[in-house]
Amino acid sequence: MLTKRIIPCLDVKGGQTVKGINFSNLRNAGDPVELAALYANQGADELVFLDISATQEVRKTMSKWVKDVARQINIPFTVGGGIAAVHDVAALLEAGADKVSINSAAVRNPNLINELANHFGSQCIVLAIDARKIHNTWVVHTHGGKNPTDKRLFSWAKEGQERGAGEILFTSMDHDGTKNGFALDPLEKLHHLLTIPVIASGGAGTMGHFADVFALAKADGALAASVFHFGEISIPELKIFLQNHQIPVRL
Repeated sequence: MLTKRIIPCLDVKGGQTVKGINFSNLRNAGDPVELAALYANQGADELVFLDISATQEVRKTMSKWVKDVARQINIPFTVGGGIAAVHDVAALLEAGADKVSINSAAVRNPNLINELANHFGSQCIVLAIDARKIHNTWVVHTHGGKNPTDKRLFSWAKEGQERGAGEILFTSMDHDGTKNGFALDPLEKLHHLLTIPVIASGGAGTMGHFADVFALAKADGALAASVFHFGEISIPELKIFLQNHQIPVRL
């Protein structure tokens, strides 16, 4: 059985790691390079590094951050923010990233998924989907969750898989930063709908929430930020807790 992945997320704005609630009210959480090294040493399975203002500010992710982080870690590393073309991905992979995360640009131009998958391979293309439940429908949002679109979570995830995405990273905007638990129902539906890995994001507050997202929603990985950044949950203790609940993890 494949082990479940614990994935700290570093949302970076202005050179600092930040974290908010429901995609707003951001507060400083520390230096991203130092946090990356800490999490790698603690046993994180992967890291996700998101330049959260890159798309809104119409610029590219800073390759220097990627190089600085990559020098500090020996675990897989996903980078996202402002990626819209083959040359963007090439620069990030050259800087040390293992995978890239695309979101707003893929919604705007779905063929981008095909193009990147064909050029670099599906294994390094992550389709990130930010969605909020509106009138009982999961509506996809772009530009850091600011712009609702005409796309819906399940059909967009399926299309992303068909176009060549190697993973889906689903963030529930309703759960983000609330620490009330992950969005289990849509995550379980994604698990049954797709054949590629699904990474859960948004809502982690306790170790039990991680157990639930793996055991009940069948997520392949769980991404969290503030519970790690502010020392509320330690990765080694979390992994022992999960192992004690018969959830396979890499110790």
